[in-house]
This record gives sequence, C-alpha cells and structure tokens, in this order.
Amino acid sequence: LTGPIPKEIGQLTELLFLGLDGNSLADTIPTEIGQLTKLEELYLYENNLTGRIPTEIGQMAELDRLFLYDTSLTGSIPTEIGRLMELRRLFLNENSLTGPIPTEIGLLKQLSLLSLYSNSLTGLIP
Repeated sequence: LTGPIPKEIGQLTELLFLGLDGNSLADTIPTEIGQLTKLEELYLYENNLTGRIPTEIGQMAELDRLFLYDTSLTGSIPTEIGRLMELRRLFLNENSLTGPIPTEIGLLKQLSLLSLYSNSLTGLIP
C-alpha cells in the first residue's frame, strides 16, 4: 500500500483491528482515526508516516495495542495518550519524537510493554 491513510478511515466505527504495518504509507496519521472508538489494536509501524501523533488518539478508549514504531513521526507524545486506560502495549520507538515523556503515561495501569528507544525524548519514565 502506498500514499496517505484516507480520512474516510474514521467512518469504520465498528472496526476492532487495523493492521497497515509494513507498507509505504506516507503523509500524516489523519485525525479522523480518533473516531475508531471501538478499535482494540492499531498497527501502523514500518511505514513512511510523518508529522505528529494526533491528539485524537486519546478518544480510542478501547485501544489495547498501539504500534507506531519505525515510521518518521515527529513532535511530542500527546498527553491524551493517558486516556487510553485499556492500553497494554505501546511501541513508539525508532521515530523522531522529542520533548518530555508525558507523566500521563504513568496513569496507564494496564500497560505492560513500553518501548520508546531511538527518539529524542527527555525526562523520566513516569
């Protein structure tokens, strides 16, 4: 797969699993992805995605696994990630993320795997 992730992805509101990893997807992650409020697993790793992680990701309350590693994401980790109370696995490694690690990650009591290496993050792990 090539090109951007279409904004229409947000219309798939009953989706539980989305695996688009290992492709040549480019451009940013559309904010409409936050409309996938029933999604449990999101795999966008090993693509050519750019830009920031959208704050709307915090609306995905059922998310258990979020794999955004080895893309080209920039900016900071959004504090809204702390709303993902079901999150067990968070992989953001091998990007160009900057800034402090949000303290809100410490609110994720279900989190069992956290990978942040190969970024330019600062501060302590909450």
